[in-house]
Amino acid sequence: MAGLRGTPALSLSAWRGRSGRRYVVGVHEIAASDLAEVGPAVLIAVRRDGAGIAQPVSVTATGESPRERLTRGWLARVRQKGATEMHVHRLAEGDDARRAIVADLVLDEAASA
Repeated sequence: MAGLRGTPALSLSAWRGRSGRRYVVGVHEIAASDLAEVGPAVLIAVRRDGAGIAQPVSVTATGESPRERLTRGWLARVRQKGATEMHVHRLAEGDDARRAIVADLVLDEAASA
């Protein structure tokens, strides 16, 4: 426990998919995110409304090298749509599981990347 002193606590939240499954995410500011270090994950770009309620802007999955998708402009597009947070789900095992989670979380195909 001594090694954790001074380390800021990771803010956690969860999203529920259409299936009813719950996905725990780490909450990060987009401006502070080093996306090259994300690794395999499901990413949910989020903006907050006037009441502070999180609204998903886009959902995508990354593989071992997230740069290929992110360099195609995903981050720029979600910022243009008002996203200020990135919610990262790292518990999916494998590309198929990540794609299934994206499909479960996406309510509107236009919202997916």
